Amino acid sequence: MAKYYCVLLDADNTLLDFDAAENKALAETLYDFGLEADAETMAIYRSINEKLWKRLEKGEIRREKVLSERFGQLLSALQAKGNGAEMNRCYLQHLAQHPDTVPGVLNVLDELAEVATLAIASNGVEKVQTQRAADSGIAAYMEEIFVSEEVGCDKPSRKFFDYALRVLGIEHRSHVLVVGDSLTSDIQGGINAGLDTCWFNPNRVVNETDIHPKYEIHSLEELYPIVMEDYELENLGNKNRKHMG
Repeated sequence: MAKYYCVLLDADNTLLDFDAAENKALAETLYDFGLEADAETMAIYRSINEKLWKRLEKGEIRREKVLSERFGQLLSALQAKGNGAEMNRCYLQHLAQHPDTVPGVLNVLDELAEVATLAIASNGVEKVQTQRAADSGIAAYMEEIFVSEEVGCDKPSRKFFDYALRVLGIEHRSHVLVVGDSLTSDIQGGINAGLDTCWFNPNRVVNETDIHPKYEIHSLEELYPIVMEDYELENLGNKNRKHMG
C-alpha cells in the first residue's frame, strides 16, 4: 500500500520563491510612491509584516488587519506621508506579477503528480496566489488551490485543513502529508488537523520550537522516498504510475 495519496503543499517559500517575489514587488511599490527602496526600508517593512502575520497565526488578528496596517505602519516608521491602503493594493498588484519558483519545483511536481493528488494550501490573498500559481506553471499539477482568503480561515487552524480534505474527498488522514516551510503555520496546522507533516528547511535552520514535524527535508526531491513506494522510486520519469488504494 502506498505511503501518501494526497500531499498538501504550502506555496510561498515551498513551491514559490516568495523572498524573490517580495523583493521585486516591494521595491516597485516603494518606487511608485516616491520612497527609497534601500535595505533599511525593506528590512523595516519585513519586520512589521512578519509580526503581523505571526499575530494572525496566533488568532490575535484577522487577515484584513494585516493587509490594512502593514504599509501604514511602515509609513509611520519612516515618518513619511502616504496612504497605506493604496500602497498595499499596489504591492499586491506587483506581487501577483512575480511567479518566481523554488529551483527544480516543476520537475518535482511532475514526479509527485504521477503518484499522488497534489493541492496547494496557502495563507494569503486568493487572486495573488492563484495568479502566481498559474503563471509559474505549478497550478497545472494541482487538484485544488486552497487559499485562506477563500477558505475563510488561516493556517494553522484545523478548520483550514478540514475544509481542504472535505473538498478533495479525502477520508483517511493517515495517507495525507502536509509540506511547508513554516513550523508555526504549516507544521502546526498539520498537527492540529491530525496529519503527518514534513518541514521544508532548505537553509537548515535549527528548530528551537516545541513543534515537531514527522519529517524534515532540505530539498524538494527528498519528498520522493517519503511519498513513494520503492517500485515508484525505481520508475522515476515513467508516466501513468499513480498508485491506487
